[in-house]
Amino acid sequence: MPTKTPTKLVIVESPTKARTITPFLGAGYEVEASVGHIRDLPQPSELPAEMKKGPYRKFAVDVDNGFDPYYVVDADKRKKVAELKKKLKDADELYLATDEDREGEAIAWHLLEVLQPKVPVKRMVFHEITREAIQRALTATRDLDTRLVDAQETRRILDRLYGYEVSPVLWRKIGPGLSAGRVQSVATRLVVERERERMAFVAASYWDVTGTFTGGGDAAEPGSGTTFTARLSALGGTRVATGRDFDDTGALRTRAGSVVHLDEAATTALVSALETASFAVVGVDTKPYTRRPAAPFTTSTLQQEASRKLRLNSRATMRTAQGLYENGYITYMRTDSVTLSTEAIAAARRQAADLYGAEFVPEKPRVYANKSKNAQEAHEAIRPAGDHFRTPAQVAGELSGDQFRLYELIWKRTVASQMADARGSTATLRIGAPTTADVASERSGAHPSGTVAEFSASGTVITFRGFLAAYEEGRDAGRYDAEASEARLPDVSEGDAVTKENLEAAGHETSPPPRYTEASLTAALEERGIGRPSTYAATISVITDRGYVLRRGQALVPSWLAFSVVRLLEDHFGSLVDYDFTAAMESDLDRIASGEQDRVAWLQEFYFGPWTSGSPGLQSLVDDLGEIDARDINSIPVGNGITLRVGRYGPYLEGTGPDGEPLRASVPEDVAPDELTPERALELLTTQSDGDRELGTDPATGYQVVARNGRYGPYVTEVIPDDAPAAADEKGAAAGETGTTATGTTATTGTTVKSTAAKGRKKAPAKVKPRTGSLLKSMSLDTVTLEQALQLMSLPRVVGTDPESGEEITAQNGRYGPYLKKGTDSRSLETEEQIFDVTLEEALAIYAQPKQRRGQRAAASALRELGNDPVSEKPVLVKDGRFGPYVTDGTTNVTIPKAESIESLTPERAYEMLAEKRAKGPAKRPAARGRASTTSRSSTTRSRAAAPKG
Repeated sequence: MPTKTPTKLVIVESPTKARTITPFLGAGYEVEASVGHIRDLPQPSELPAEMKKGPYRKFAVDVDNGFDPYYVVDADKRKKVAELKKKLKDADELYLATDEDREGEAIAWHLLEVLQPKVPVKRMVFHEITREAIQRALTATRDLDTRLVDAQETRRILDRLYGYEVSPVLWRKIGPGLSAGRVQSVATRLVVERERERMAFVAASYWDVTGTFTGGGDAAEPGSGTTFTARLSALGGTRVATGRDFDDTGALRTRAGSVVHLDEAATTALVSALETASFAVVGVDTKPYTRRPAAPFTTSTLQQEASRKLRLNSRATMRTAQGLYENGYITYMRTDSVTLSTEAIAAARRQAADLYGAEFVPEKPRVYANKSKNAQEAHEAIRPAGDHFRTPAQVAGELSGDQFRLYELIWKRTVASQMADARGSTATLRIGAPTTADVASERSGAHPSGTVAEFSASGTVITFRGFLAAYEEGRDAGRYDAEASEARLPDVSEGDAVTKENLEAAGHETSPPPRYTEASLTAALEERGIGRPSTYAATISVITDRGYVLRRGQALVPSWLAFSVVRLLEDHFGSLVDYDFTAAMESDLDRIASGEQDRVAWLQEFYFGPWTSGSPGLQSLVDDLGEIDARDINSIPVGNGITLRVGRYGPYLEGTGPDGEPLRASVPEDVAPDELTPERALELLTTQSDGDRELGTDPATGYQVVARNGRYGPYVTEVIPDDAPAAADEKGAAAGETGTTATGTTATTGTTVKSTAAKGRKKAPAKVKPRTGSLLKSMSLDTVTLEQALQLMSLPRVVGTDPESGEEITAQNGRYGPYLKKGTDSRSLETEEQIFDVTLEEALAIYAQPKQRRGQRAAASALRELGNDPVSEKPVLVKDGRFGPYVTDGTTNVTIPKAESIESLTPERAYEMLAEKRAKGPAKRPAARGRASTTSRSSTTRSRAAAPKG
């Protein structure tokens, strides 16, 4: 009888990771991917019927019995679990090789709980995918770290309790579909507070003088001097005020007399007084300049630098880094450690010496220490993988687009971190001249003839570039960067004369605090110790996807919805969005991970209270909310008696007209909160209020027709009088006769109200709804006529009847442009004008042509060809579809995420996306009331004994 060959089953998270490590393991190993988590806490609606009335009914967590979670295998992972169980039956050993962090440890634990292996289990960890690292990991396996599992599970339960208790309050008082979260709500508050500072900001004006001078060189050789610029820095020995000297109320920070605040009149007089003055060097201050390289990348600093230098958002950065890691190019990308292994330090120093010279490498290796709160040393910093780094030129043929740019950034930062300091000198040049006339102003005081006007210029001369030869760290734009510009200075000494070429007076206004960018928001969260750097990309994605934060270029602008959410949380859940409290929570969760804190005791205190600070627990906070005035929460005073309200359909303004009539206007989406001044609000109310432009009377109905500017653009509508006769709604009457239940939401509180029409009782006639019509692109609010308005309100227009099918063909205008409709078959029209003049014959000709998707070109070719899929062996193509570009092998289709570009998509990434889609199986249609899930309860006894070892 033949002897069975021993097989070791290795489980990782992703198909790409599986493919990459397979060649490094050799014969006898079979690598499979779980495709992420296989189970999670279900929605309460997905609980089995017998559990919906038990202790798990509210959170899928039994808060009264040790916060015991109830897990279910995700519906789209059941097929994968069955495959893994089948593979395990033929295996002699199981290696759990998921990532070495809390999430990875939790995935490994869930696999252990679900698969219930009867063979020895080993936990295999590595932070880079190279042959050496995989071989080392095979010889250094360990048991599952239950402390990390506890930490991840505590976070998961905490987020479930937080979200399920607080989010419903937002639904009732602000609007449906909103969410609150431990980190996302604090991040939103940071963005809102910065916008509040901008709204309260009062600009201050100040003036200065910039001079162009020439100095140095040989007097015998005209034109041999160096031309440079210098700014007026002092007058009569008193420093001239710059933007930094004013606070956000527009007042000077410094005491009276310590600075000179120049206005236009004083500055103009000073320039005139200096026209004939002689300028000379009154001081040259020189000091050594030394600059050290930045530490290697952590998750947070990588996201910040990729945002600054590559213009990648956090989500795109992490997606690209994940691909680089799983394909063996960089080390694990979720880390807050800045340390490098001995091998990595040696590789960086060796490469720096080879590429730049031995003098660019310091005598001793550099060692970096973490400065951020809650930093963990579990992993190395992010660096190129391997004990010998591949240069960007060596991988240029293997990587493309964003992957290459990000690898190059990581390589440069890593090599530079082990290079010598940049050295040089910094010089400050001061030039003075006496004025020849009195200079006085109301704010600057008097400066009599003979007062010295002093100009300053600074410059740095780099004598040894050091690490700058490889890399220079970027930084976010500062508030007053323009005031700190450097100049190329001449070689002069004190007492030397310089030639004035030009003097220019200029007025300035102070700048409000800059808005957060993804980079600066990430830095602010990390600096405060809020959340984990590995989750910042997801956090920023959530607050933008929820509509709390909008992007304007690189800046993050809060929506008015965010103002309402943050105000409600500040007023009624203040401790939950307190920065210090949230950071302390993160520290407690880290203590659970290290085994210093008991998870159950901590959750008990958080939920039931009281907290160490004396505040009640989360349950008491929610139960004892008291009455919340929803209208007040959603109201923001603008000024001059105008109030902004956050409504169900967006923000709008309310005010009073000159005759006391109420005015209302929508707030355009492109108006940022700090731009909505009282003057701008009044302009919107007077030009956009209801009934803004009367077009005339509809001769058929007698109703007034008006043109308005709404949230989604200009439109026309008819004004229905309050005493207009009601129109019977046939559908509504039918519903009333059958006793159909109607569900609605109150406008004030959002509380769901159900009412059932009595069986057999006819519903009251519905109020007549005004007809409306959006203006065509060729029309404007100022010039649209009554005739055009009546045409727009008459849509859809009946073009005629198809003689073959007998179906009616209509022309109408929709969200995606003008189109024809026949039954359920829609066809696009080329122009909006065709809505009104397309004939039946033309419509039939359009329907006689093969149907194309909207915007599709006839016989469109593939956008890219990516080779044959290793699983289906079919050609993989990138095509343009109705919902954007997608990858297909002819059988499986996957939409390309917005964070990824077609150009940077690699064949390996495309194969991975297709594999993940296949693993999920076909999409199931949701049941009528939520997603149904048939599950069996897993063991909740939390048996986490050490896994059996071979």
